[in-house]
Amino acid sequence: MSASPQVTADDALAKKPRSTNPLSKFSTQIVIGLIVGIVLGFTAAAIGQVDDQPNWLTTTLGEIGSAYVGLLRLLVVPLVFTAVISSIARLREVTNAARLAVQTLVWFAITAAASVLLGILIGVVSSPWLTAGVSGDAADEPGRVGSWTAFLTGLIPSNFLGLEVGVRGTADTGFTASPSFNVLQIIVLAIAFGIAALKVGEKASGFISFTESALAVVQKVLWWVIRLAPIGTAALIGRAIATYGWASLASLGVFVAAVYVGLVLVWAIVYPLILRFHGLSIAQFYKNVWPVITLGFVTRSSIGVLPVTQEVTERNLGVPRSYASFAVPLGATTKMDGCAAIYPAIAAIFVAQFYGIQLNLTHYLLIAFVSVLGSAATAGTTGATVMLTLTLSTVGLPLEGVGLLLAVDSIVDMGRTALNVTGQALVPTIVAKREGILDEHTFNAKPVFDGVRI
Repeated sequence: MSASPQVTADDALAKKPRSTNPLSKFSTQIVIGLIVGIVLGFTAAAIGQVDDQPNWLTTTLGEIGSAYVGLLRLLVVPLVFTAVISSIARLREVTNAARLAVQTLVWFAITAAASVLLGILIGVVSSPWLTAGVSGDAADEPGRVGSWTAFLTGLIPSNFLGLEVGVRGTADTGFTASPSFNVLQIIVLAIAFGIAALKVGEKASGFISFTESALAVVQKVLWWVIRLAPIGTAALIGRAIATYGWASLASLGVFVAAVYVGLVLVWAIVYPLILRFHGLSIAQFYKNVWPVITLGFVTRSSIGVLPVTQEVTERNLGVPRSYASFAVPLGATTKMDGCAAIYPAIAAIFVAQFYGIQLNLTHYLLIAFVSVLGSAATAGTTGATVMLTLTLSTVGLPLEGVGLLLAVDSIVDMGRTALNVTGQALVPTIVAKREGILDEHTFNAKPVFDGVRI
């Protein structure tokens, strides 16, 4: 009879399940960051201003938050440029590339149409109270106005990658330079380089290999930045609570509430219905996109969190990189259910009521038309104010009404951006599912970043 194998203490310890520290989970860290930020924000608000200037805590939160958003924006250009070129180089592996592009645009329109219809409904229902207590003192024309030709003018970059530097200030106060970029122009250039590489053939193999290597490096740096998200979240939400015009809610509270009701209804009804129709788990989807929803809310920048949206779409939702690297950047410039659908619809009804203008069916159809097509028309320059001015001018409402809403723009912008980034991740997931290229094992697994479960 053979002797039974001896089990050592080390073997027993190895087989013993390891206890996991809940604080090590990325999602838990994000929640902690939100809570810490709320506490710090109310603390900074309680301290108040010092000599009519923000106190040290408010300033510190602002500096940390701005630095984190800057890190994210820093990665947008290299990520989009390398990812799009890399995906085009793999076009031979994607037999239905044109069909994917068309379906992406169609679903952008479908979700925008559903969102604007909800926005109009909420605006009509809340119209008796929308403008209560609002005076015309703040009425003023905006500095930027949306244009239907912005899409065409925004396609052609003025320099490599569409990079620009804006200079602000005066000789007395000093000048500051602020770099900026146009994601739409970056996509156009990357597509051109990718197609050229395909046409060149074997001679471009080194260029393609370099691009893919650069993409891998950019994604690794992105992971490091993502790991700082709890700190960035705490700083950004704290700064928001300490400095945003909460007092303005006294006169514009109904408008803010109406906007947030619309955002929540899209987030909790429209998107879930689409997911359920395609046989995807609603809870799993929102668990997967939770990091980008949180960051979108506190940063108020779809472009700023674009690297995180793309990472989430690929690694958590299971959308192939060859498709996600095209759809997500495109969505960041043209897919704005919060800024371009819900908000302009309710805001247009608000402005019309304030100036005593009666809206009819034609006006509502125009609002819906602008919301579905306007964000694409203003791609590259799109934003809530730009989209609102485009809507008002198309419907024939006074542009001075924009100034009435600027006092609470920061407050509603947090919710608008959170919905924007959710939709920007949703549409590629739905299209990938419809075309049979979605990795459902990845979609249904625990959310993951760079091999680290969150």
